[in-house]
Amino acid sequence: MADQETLLEFPCEFPIKVMGETREGFAEIIVEVVRQHAPDFDASRVEMRPSSTGKYLSLTCTVTATSKAQLDDLYRALSSHPMVKVVL
Repeated sequence: MADQETLLEFPCEFPIKVMGETREGFAEIIVEVVRQHAPDFDASRVEMRPSSTGKYLSLTCTVTATSKAQLDDLYRALSSHPMVKVVL
C-alpha cells in the first residue's frame, strides 16, 4: 500500500469553521471564497453562531472535498483573508 498524505477518502463532506469579527457582509464574502475552491458549495448549509459578546461570528461551511490539494488551497485562501481571524 502506498503512503497516504491524508486519512480522508475523497470525495467527502468536510466541515470548515471560519471565525472573524461580526461585520456586514462577512458571511457573503466567506461564501465567495469557499465557492472559488468548491464551486458546488451550498450556501444554505452555512451554520452561523455569534460569540457570547456578539463581537465575533463563527461560520461552519461544509464542503464536498475532492482532494487534499483542494482543502489546502481553501484553507490558505481563508486564512489569508483580512476579515478572517481563525480557520479550523
